[in-house]
Amino acid sequence: MIRIFKIGGNVIEDSVMLERFCRDFASVKGPKILVHGGGVMASELQKALGQRPVKIEGRRVTDSDTLKAVTMTYSGWCNKTLTAMLQKNGCNAIGLSGCDADVIRAEKRPPIPLADGNTVVDYGFVGDVNPSSINTSILKSFLDLGLTPVLCAINHDGKGQLLNTNADTVAASVASALGAELVCCFELDGVLSDRNDPGSVIPSINEAGFRKMREDGTIADGMIPKIKNCIDAVRNGAAGAIIKNACRITDDSGTRISL
Repeated sequence: MIRIFKIGGNVIEDSVMLERFCRDFASVKGPKILVHGGGVMASELQKALGQRPVKIEGRRVTDSDTLKAVTMTYSGWCNKTLTAMLQKNGCNAIGLSGCDADVIRAEKRPPIPLADGNTVVDYGFVGDVNPSSINTSILKSFLDLGLTPVLCAINHDGKGQLLNTNADTVAASVASALGAELVCCFELDGVLSDRNDPGSVIPSINEAGFRKMREDGTIADGMIPKIKNCIDAVRNGAAGAIIKNACRITDDSGTRISL
């Protein structure tokens, strides 16, 4: 079975965690794909360039200057650093953005209303993807050649325009399209029943349980989109989904997500 691993900027920025993850990822047997973000570093580069990062409801507004900054960060430094570290550990990785080999095409997001139902926001050069956006044949070709694709969150519309996409959605879409297992990695051991107790990992959560824990406040903030993304992946064809520590990808820890 193919496995899709996803890591975010917090893992990439932590040199110790990243070194451990790349070593362990390289040791994972079977076909695998790595999807990564890098939002923390993108914001830092924007500030260094005199730009002001703007996020609305957790999503980055991407004008033309911001698009240049996130492209440099995601498909440049982050992607090639990961690829180099995997090569160091014996994993024959190939770093890709969506336009490379036409791996992923995105559709530019139209202006959308916010949660208040009144405010409409144009996110700029932001793209949305779904399982049909994924070029599964080319990804399988890379895997058949013994290559491990490393996908960043920069994709294209097929008309010459780069688009900034959400890395979690990319990972879920790739997992669904390939019928693969989605492994979402971050700095905790899984979803916690007590945010102040790192040992209170919930071993499994289904959709009904997620709704209940969201209502009672057990699950809140950034964990909500992580779990929702995993549920969407499984609903759309992924073989399974799990949320776990980036430093524990080779063991049976974590929170398994199901319908």
